[in-house]
Amino acid sequence: MSISSRGARAGEHGFAHSGAACSSPADLSEEGGAVFEVPFEAFFGAAVEASPNVSADPLFEAAQSRKRYRTSIAESDESAIPKADRYERSSATRAARESAHEKSSAAKQCPERSLKGRALGYLSRREYSRAELSRKLMPYTEDADALEALLDSLEREGWLSDVRFAESVVHRRAARVGSGRIVSELKRHAVGDALIEELSTQLRETELVRARAVWQKKYGQLPETPAERARQARFLAARGFSMSIIGKILKGFEEGCSDS
Repeated sequence: MSISSRGARAGEHGFAHSGAACSSPADLSEEGGAVFEVPFEAFFGAAVEASPNVSADPLFEAAQSRKRYRTSIAESDESAIPKADRYERSSATRAARESAHEKSSAAKQCPERSLKGRALGYLSRREYSRAELSRKLMPYTEDADALEALLDSLEREGWLSDVRFAESVVHRRAARVGSGRIVSELKRHAVGDALIEELSTQLRETELVRARAVWQKKYGQLPETPAERARQARFLAARGFSMSIIGKILKGFEEGCSDS
C-alpha cells in the first residue's frame, strides 16, 4: 500500500482532523508503512467530547467548592476594610491614626469639665478636707486665687467641711486603730488643731475598750512568754495604741472595760 493511500485511510479514521502529521519518507517502517505522530489530546479530547454527561470526581468538586467559598469570604472581608487600612503597611502609622481619631471623638463627646464640676465630682464620692481637695484640683488650674475662692464658696454652700471629714475618718478608723494613728492622719490632711484636740479627747475615753477588742480578735489569749508578750505589744503599738493601754491589756487589767 502506498503512502498516500495509508494517509487517506488514516484520515478516514479521524486522525487527520486531530492534528496527526504524516512522517517524512525517512520515517517509513521496515515493511514500508508510514509512521504517524498522533497528539495526546486527540484521544482524551475526543473521549471527553464523546461523553459530556460523565460527572467529575466528587472529592475534586468538593475541594473546588470550598476554595470558591473561602475566596468569596476573603473578598467580602477585604471590601469591608476601608481603603486607607487596606493599603497601609505600617502598623505604627495605623495605631497613631486610630489614637488620634479616638482622642478627637472623645473631645467631641466629653467637653472639659469646669473646676467646680471636678470639685463636686470628688465630693460626691466621699468627704474631703479643704487641704486635700486643694491638692486634687491644683493640676487643673494655674490661678491659685481662683482656687481659694472656689474652696471658700464650697464651704459656704456646705459642700466642703473639715468637721465632716474628721468625723468620717474617726468613724472609719476607730474600730481598728488607736487614737495615735487617727490623729496622725488628721494632721496629714491639715485639719485644724482645735478640732484634732477635741476628737483626740473623745477617742481617749474609749481607747481601752477599742484596744481590747482589736487584741481579742487577733490573739484572745494573754502571752505566756516574754517573746510572745513583745510580739503582741508590737502589734498593738503599730495600730496606734499607747503604751499605757498596751500594758493594761497584756497584764489582764479589765477595769475600765465596763466604762462607757
